[in-house]
Amino acid sequence: MGCFKQLEGELGDKAYLGNDTFGIVDVALIPFYSLFYMFEQCGNMSIEAECPKLVAWGKRCMEKESVSKTLPDQHKFYDLLMDLKKKILAK
Repeated sequence: MGCFKQLEGELGDKAYLGNDTFGIVDVALIPFYSLFYMFEQCGNMSIEAECPKLVAWGKRCMEKESVSKTLPDQHKFYDLLMDLKKKILAK
């Protein structure tokens, strides 16, 4: 959670991490947004409660067609990881 809070501090009141336009820093970090739901479920925490600006940033980035067509849905990604975990543990 500390890393997320630090990112939220860097974001501040800006729309995007680099500045007010979607840029290279956002491109580099937005893949982690797909992991937020998994972190919340596995870590028994709420990123949205602790870092609401960071979650809003992720949602804003996902509104971009180039991002939404590239990144997996958080819930589907979590389900995939849980299925993989079951298969690994079953061996």
